[in-house]
Amino acid sequence: MRAPLLALPLLLACAAPALADACDTLAARMIRATGASIAGRQGSLAVFRAADADRMSLDCRKPARVVLGSHEREPDRRFFALIGLAAEGLAGASRADAAVLGLRLHQDSLLAGAPQEGVVGRASLRCETGPRGDGLAGNLTVCVLRPREPTILRSRAGLSPAASAG
Repeated sequence: MRAPLLALPLLLACAAPALADACDTLAARMIRATGASIAGRQGSLAVFRAADADRMSLDCRKPARVVLGSHEREPDRRFFALIGLAAEGLAGASRADAAVLGLRLHQDSLLAGAPQEGVVGRASLRCETGPRGDGLAGNLTVCVLRPREPTILRSRAGLSPAASAG
């Protein structure tokens, strides 16, 4: 009984570098896909400098997610092109389709006054507009990109394949 408890710190010590390596790999993939540069990294969070977004960050915890923010209520189309590049790097989704989805969700959010969600390929995207009261307070447009779980896993968990992420 004591042997497994004594081995736990060793297992945790070995797992931390593996998680860091996986996050480094994912951050490097996002840099290659988007052209952004890394501004800082702490634990599972990496923050990037991107010319077409005021905020771009990667949270490597499962499921990984990329948060893109703009101080503009109606960002330039290059912001949505960056969403497409990030979707391709994170989930292998079509960059053109993801950019179009991002723009459509953004416009729908402006009209509805509520966050909007959609799926493109193996990526799910949620965009919202308006003032925020959280850590993204300066951003009037925020889009969160995640890889979509395979349908098989969703059905085994009792979730509908059509259910949205969030």
